[in-house]
Amino acid sequence: MRSLHAVLASALGSIRIVTGIRQRQLMLMLTLCAPVTGCMPGASAASTAAVPSAPALPGPLSLDPTVPLPPAHRAWVESTLTSLSLRARVAQMVMVWVLGDYTGAYEPGFAEITRQVTEVGVGGVVMSLGSPIEVAAKVNYLQGRSRIPLLVASDVEPGLGRLEGGVFAPSLMSGGSATVLPSNMAIGAGGRDRDAEAAGRITGREARAIGIHLAFAPTADVNNNPSNPVINTRSFGEDPAAVARLTAAFVKGVQEGGAAATLKHFPGHGDTDVDSHLGLPVINVPRARLDAMELVPFRAGIAAGAASVMTAHIALPVVYGDSVPATLRRDVMTGLLRDTLGFRGLTVTDALTMDGIARGYGVAESAVRAVRAGDDILLMPGNVEEAIDAVVQAVESGSISREQIAGAVRRILELKLRTGAIARPMVSLEALREVVGLPEHTETARDIASRAVTLMRDRGDLVPLTRGQRTLLVVYAPDNDVAAGNTFASTFTAAMPGTRTVRVTPRTGELALDSLAQSARSMERVVVYTYTRTLEGAGRFAIAPRVAEFVEQLSQTGRVVVVAGGNPYVIKQFPSVSSYMVTYGRGAALEEAAARALTGQISIGGRTPVSLPGFFRAGDGLTRSVEERP
Repeated sequence: MRSLHAVLASALGSIRIVTGIRQRQLMLMLTLCAPVTGCMPGASAASTAAVPSAPALPGPLSLDPTVPLPPAHRAWVESTLTSLSLRARVAQMVMVWVLGDYTGAYEPGFAEITRQVTEVGVGGVVMSLGSPIEVAAKVNYLQGRSRIPLLVASDVEPGLGRLEGGVFAPSLMSGGSATVLPSNMAIGAGGRDRDAEAAGRITGREARAIGIHLAFAPTADVNNNPSNPVINTRSFGEDPAAVARLTAAFVKGVQEGGAAATLKHFPGHGDTDVDSHLGLPVINVPRARLDAMELVPFRAGIAAGAASVMTAHIALPVVYGDSVPATLRRDVMTGLLRDTLGFRGLTVTDALTMDGIARGYGVAESAVRAVRAGDDILLMPGNVEEAIDAVVQAVESGSISREQIAGAVRRILELKLRTGAIARPMVSLEALREVVGLPEHTETARDIASRAVTLMRDRGDLVPLTRGQRTLLVVYAPDNDVAAGNTFASTFTAAMPGTRTVRVTPRTGELALDSLAQSARSMERVVVYTYTRTLEGAGRFAIAPRVAEFVEQLSQTGRVVVVAGGNPYVIKQFPSVSSYMVTYGRGAALEEAAARALTGQISIGGRTPVSLPGFFRAGDGLTRSVEERP
């Protein structure tokens, strides 16, 4: 007698005669069943109303929204749209947040998400954090219970490495991770379009392997404000032409990898000094400046075929005369983006829970105004059903047209087809191990990182360092980021035996720093590795003032090398430092590259893609070859 597993597999082989819903049920059962153990309880999908089966045509389909869908696919979109009530259509426009940790089916928070999928009928989820396996498992669980397959998104910058499994303290064992790629700014420092394309391709491949269709990347913002508290190293740089090239290359790579790219944050979040998670940033520039600066990378990304654009919660009073956020403006999201720039793809709001929107507008008002502006997906509204109710009421009262809702849902269904969400909503938990975190992906990350390291200053010709000198290595990182700096320290000490390593945090007290300063006086050189993580919603990021003062005091000796492993602008906190090296980000690849460059194992040739006012201009950077090591 054939096993249930074999029967299901055979049934899936007859895909052309299985309806879309039955097909997904079988795929879910195949994922959850094994030849020996049988089916797990609760494996069947929720019963749903009939939805037209997906067209059984060969793929993949182009992710470029300007490339027409084949007729059969277009017919499926229209028949599916026709089958949906007004409320079901609006629900398709909502995307809810899901944490990628393990949770049982009946844990209240996850049970509510499941209800929103099965009963409310939301159209998508945005996955955050967690290990690749658990993210994929949750995606499968939810996909098997959705009437129409979900569009799954994630904020994958830099790369899928953001979906980390965490670190187990005190052993510091890693919980597992996808590939951690260098930041956009690090790619900008290397200056090679093919690096951006390679990073995008890895991101796309790993995203699709764990069930993510829509990559919320790349950041197309031009970081021309050194005080920007939220974009910073997420940007490719401050030169709009360079950012445009790298943005287009990343879009090409991520979509060749199988995921849809999202340009963000339209119309440009770079020239801000307020985090839109905490307030409403205001950009006081005329339209001509937008055309010459902020919009340049978006034009390039659209021309490269980007499938999606995410809005920015920013005000542009000089251009539009008031402080209404761009997310809620029809003259921005429809007039500028669609009518002027010709974008034909999917538009997504930035999270509607962010204070840039939430402080001034309630759930209902922000949802209605966003849809009226031309936003297709409402990302993470504070109250899902309140947002849906408000939009439905606005349609029924005539303030939003039914045609506008239909257009948005068409674009959503179309992207679900293009990404394979309809044909292949499930992912294999076994097969993803053959894609996510591949050695060649890690090697590409290391290769890109080696070109990113930038030596900005070296007054005493300290770099590369010589062996045999008494060395103190001070690693500075946030209290809760116990892994930051570890790869740098291990790589550095392997090359410089006898180095004394000390870790300090923002909470390190003055007495401890004074004692450390005394020890430093007996050393022939001091290396300070600083890591300041860009954490959205945490306000400005910098080094704790007393630690910065400690570094500045040490710098008076002329024997200090600072390696800035995150925010490159921190030099203003210790301007006297003799030697200053930057890597623009986090992760093992960048930390290893910095340590190897500092100890003369690899050459240094990065060029800063941003100016550091009062210190360096964009394009600055010293070169060092391996042969120059003393």
